[in-house]
Amino acid sequence: MQKERRVYRNGVLIGWEEATVHLLSHSFARGATIFEVLRFDSTARGPALFRLHEHVARFENSARLLSLPLAQDAAMLCRAVAETVAANGLPRGIVKLVGYHAAPKLDVLPPEGPLDIAVFVLDPAEDLHLPPADFEAGVTAVIAETRKLDPRTVPVAAKAAANYLNGMMAVLEARRRGADLALLLDTEGFLAEGATESIFLVREGVLRTPPLGGVLDSITRRSLLAVARHLGIEAREERLPPATLFSAEELFFACTPFPVIPVRRIESRELPHAPGPVARRLHRAMNDIAVGREPAFASWLYPIL
Repeated sequence: MQKERRVYRNGVLIGWEEATVHLLSHSFARGATIFEVLRFDSTARGPALFRLHEHVARFENSARLLSLPLAQDAAMLCRAVAETVAANGLPRGIVKLVGYHAAPKLDVLPPEGPLDIAVFVLDPAEDLHLPPADFEAGVTAVIAETRKLDPRTVPVAAKAAANYLNGMMAVLEARRRGADLALLLDTEGFLAEGATESIFLVREGVLRTPPLGGVLDSITRRSLLAVARHLGIEAREERLPPATLFSAEELFFACTPFPVIPVRRIESRELPHAPGPVARRLHRAMNDIAVGREPAFASWLYPIL
């Protein structure tokens, strides 16, 4: 349960209820928080984090893009995550790594000095009351009126709290329209991504996803492209007009907790055969990799020893 969880804060493990900031914290008031969400699973050697080095590298890049200095290097951040997972004793779960300024400040400029660092380790069912994903049931989705942030306004490659406000608005719209998830277009009208998910489609047997530049460089997205090519599935990164949603053989979202989320309906179009064959192959492969059953991708796992 949440109150039993140990939280890393600036080099010290503290209790759940101590993990607080002032209400006038700059990051709380301005959204200037960077973060990563990653998973760990039970393997034959014990719990292992999925692509920890890549997540930490992206965390560092978010800090660089937003001119927010870090006091810890990559090795220190990796140790902080691993030690917090070990301290909480869960066999599998979710980790949130957070960089923030705790100090109160009214000015738009952040406080001087490096970011504070926190690491949370959570059991999605016990701590967040999230039901397990039903791969076979899939989800419904709509194209949101809210657009993806234009990369000429803020760095969309930064995983920053402020960058998710339009995603929140898009999902609220989707729920009002009776759907589970929202798909955002970019400001030029091409497919971008979900609120917190990448989007993939299969058309003419080819796996396709929007290119980088206007979407987050998702670790799950990277992983699926690599796994697809390993399995002999042709994969392309290309600009996709919304019309492709209505001719694709398969559609699915992808995110850290749920690497393959089949779409069974987009707008009014039903996909009665979802999950399709490509989604099934990728779902099976990603699960095998996460629990250490795929030697070709063993380097993606960071064991908690």
